[in-house]
Amino acid sequence: MKKPIFLKVFGGYAIIILAISVLIVTLSFSTIRSHYEETLAQEMEYLGRALNVNILSFVESGQARDLDIFLKRIGKDIHARVTVIDPQGVVLADSEKNPGQMENHRYRPEVTEALEGKIGKSLRYSVTVEEKMLYVGLPLEKDARILGVLRLSLFMKNIDILLHSLTTTIGRAVLIMAVGALLLALLFSLQITRPIKKMTRAARQVAAGNFGTRVAIRHKDEFKELGDAFNMMTDQVNQLFAEVSRQKEGLAHIIASIREGLVVLDKDGRLTLANDSFKELIAEHRPEEKFYWEVIRKPDIQKFIGRAMSSREPIAEEVRLDDRYFLCTAGSLGPQGGIIITFHDLTDLKKVETMKKDFIVNASHELRTPLSAIMGAMETLDENAASMNKVALDILKRHAEKLQNIVVDLLKMAELEDKGYSLNLRDVNVRQVAENVLQIYAPRVKNKGLESLLDAPVSLPLLKADPYQLEQMLINLVDNAVKYTEKGRIQITIRAEKKEFIIEVKDTGPGIPPEHVPRIFERFYVVDKSRSRKLGGTGLGLSIVKHIAQLHGGTITVASEAGQGTAFTVRLPRCSD
Repeated sequence: MKKPIFLKVFGGYAIIILAISVLIVTLSFSTIRSHYEETLAQEMEYLGRALNVNILSFVESGQARDLDIFLKRIGKDIHARVTVIDPQGVVLADSEKNPGQMENHRYRPEVTEALEGKIGKSLRYSVTVEEKMLYVGLPLEKDARILGVLRLSLFMKNIDILLHSLTTTIGRAVLIMAVGALLLALLFSLQITRPIKKMTRAARQVAAGNFGTRVAIRHKDEFKELGDAFNMMTDQVNQLFAEVSRQKEGLAHIIASIREGLVVLDKDGRLTLANDSFKELIAEHRPEEKFYWEVIRKPDIQKFIGRAMSSREPIAEEVRLDDRYFLCTAGSLGPQGGIIITFHDLTDLKKVETMKKDFIVNASHELRTPLSAIMGAMETLDENAASMNKVALDILKRHAEKLQNIVVDLLKMAELEDKGYSLNLRDVNVRQVAENVLQIYAPRVKNKGLESLLDAPVSLPLLKADPYQLEQMLINLVDNAVKYTEKGRIQITIRAEKKEFIIEVKDTGPGIPPEHVPRIFERFYVVDKSRSRKLGGTGLGLSIVKHIAQLHGGTITVASEAGQGTAFTVRLPRCSD
């Protein structure tokens, strides 16, 4: 149950005031009573000393009866009970009772102290008169000898009546002060709680969306500073909210204008944002707040989203949706969890790529027959040609061979890029393949005055790979090295690590300028076009090497420095699927 702050503040003051009031009354009553008892005891002591001489004469002469008569007479005058007791505790005389009927008083506290030579005092209930009384005992001494005890006593009921009257007066005064203090506490509590209530109401209005709410506090104190700070805060919140609203509206327009499908998922896989392109893609008008498996029913996309949510790194995959192709990219939204996914439509590009591939394959097939016929005709002419026509025939032959190499490489690329193509995997002795390749190029290496080296251990383990494709990869790399190296050596280094085979083909040629390195694996890309034409390069060799490495699940990298040569490094996994 909620307790208002007013009740807490006022209640706290009320409890303190009431506690202090009760404490004042209690302590006042106790202090006054104690002081009054001490005063009465002292007055009775003075009275006893005044009676001491007369009573001592009766005790010395043994006139107990005359003493009793004397005590009964003066007891009425002094309004106090007077008793004389001998050293054995026998009551000799009493102002109110018959001493013969009274019990022995030897062990009364005030009597015991008086017999020891002290002033005895005691407050207790009297069995004789059946009332509470205050007793004061004085020793009756003569020549340093105690002859008896003079005891005076007063009824406490008279004292209680006086104290009750006095306590009532004090209680009324304390009550008046407590009421006044409570009124002041009430005013002070209201002064504290009213500004708090104002700010509470204003805070609720701000929470409801009314950012123009302001708090007016008149008193110049900390509450006014708090109110001014609250007003400043609402102004800033109003400005920030307006700015966020503008940004949100702008972001909504941007997202709506994106042609690619875009969707944001939280960490649980629930859609929090989706643009119109994505909604059209999944044929769902209101996918928000639904789980992705409820609105996306294609297994390939569901698997991609599952991988994206379990991965902390950005990923990109090509996914097919019915008769359309999409490049799906996914990235994490950071510590709050969730991912953002975009769907780039590749359908048109795929169609162009397919048309391009079909054109290249068809054109290559169509060119092979006439090129073969041309090459055969030129060989026939070459046998019977005159020296003058020999030069022209050599030029025709060289260009025809280049065209034939291009056709062969294009068909090779088409074969490697065909999705239905599969490798013929076998256990391959990579060292033996490298030796065969170097043997093929041994004449060209010797003619150019180069040196060829093979750095591979004899105990090299077998590699699960396609031997033909592996040989083609090394042929292309060594062919490039031989073409562009004029002096020095060509070296093949092979080593087997725990998880992969590393094959490096290094030359001492002119190297590749840094600006060309990122593009050397592209089709038909050549660094030096004039030299490539002179050497008969097709610009497809490195692209073929890259495809072969990727088909084996591996990678190829290049390290080159101008004037220092080039090193191509192929990394193939020890177990290829």
